[in-house]
Amino acid sequence: MAEGLPYLNKVFIIGNLVRDPVLSYTSSGTAVCKMSVAINRRYKVNNEWQDDVVFMDIVVWGKLGENSQKYLSKGKK
Repeated sequence: MAEGLPYLNKVFIIGNLVRDPVLSYTSSGTAVCKMSVAINRRYKVNNEWQDDVVFMDIVVWGKLGENSQKYLSKGKK
């Protein structure tokens, strides 16, 4: 647990980027990076495997957003 932040949770989203990240800035100059991730999942129903894709929209702020736009591109994991 992070010291001083007992309410903090970690989430790992593993998938492929659907398109290149889009970077913009707020009026105060804070970086905002938006991207979408496709997550493939496989599950069993009545002894038969089913495939499904879930799309998640991600927003990353600040320096991490700038780095996301700089180093990530469509199709990357």
